[in-house]
Amino acid sequence: MENSGAQTLYKGLTLIDAVAGGNRSLKQICATVNLPRSTAHRLLTMLVQQKYLRQIANEYFLGPRLIEYGMRSLSEYPLRSAASPYLQELAQLTHDTVHLGIREEMEVFYIDKIAGSRAIEMNSRVGYRMPLDITGVGKSLLLDCSDNELTDISHYFNRSAERLTIFLELMHKYRALGYTLDLSENEANIRCVAAPVRDASGIIIAAVSVASLDIYMDDERMLSLTSVVKNTAMNISMELGWCARKIS
Repeated sequence: MENSGAQTLYKGLTLIDAVAGGNRSLKQICATVNLPRSTAHRLLTMLVQQKYLRQIANEYFLGPRLIEYGMRSLSEYPLRSAASPYLQELAQLTHDTVHLGIREEMEVFYIDKIAGSRAIEMNSRVGYRMPLDITGVGKSLLLDCSDNELTDISHYFNRSAERLTIFLELMHKYRALGYTLDLSENEANIRCVAAPVRDASGIIIAAVSVASLDIYMDDERMLSLTSVVKNTAMNISMELGWCARKIS
């Protein structure tokens, strides 16, 4: 009985993962989790009843209980709490959108986002994931990685050999500078400046970025923002116990 219960729990969790991954219809979900239609439908119905999922017409979405748990988890996350006042200050100073992200395997996972005063729509959202190698936050998270690790990440996303060479050259440059850039690589017309956040042991655990439309982010302004973003990242790092001097 215990084994049967564990299997049911596992199947339910895979269904939630499938819905979280953007699979909406029963057909899509069944194909993703490789479950019989009747089993998937029965478990989905139970998850809807318990508010872990929502059903709208013939499509499934994450439910209010999961959203509540997610928001509660984020609000209790020490890094997010420590970073919040510095992110607010950075957004007010720059008038641009500020992100805080962590690494989840080969992706950036955004744990905070503060919209700037400019009315700019971006794809990023709290709880969204983006590839590590094309985002400013992602590249900052990789600053301490070896070339072998960077190559593995590039291969994971099936980047070309030419693109890998450029990526490695850029990462060598960024490592020396202590910050990274996104020159509309992730999203058209959006540029950003990012810098790593370190814990008490000096390990990179997160990254901060300032992002805006390219019309507000020419090369000169991006350069002027680098010290501001690096200081914000350092202030957060020092809140977490890391000792460092500010960038002048």
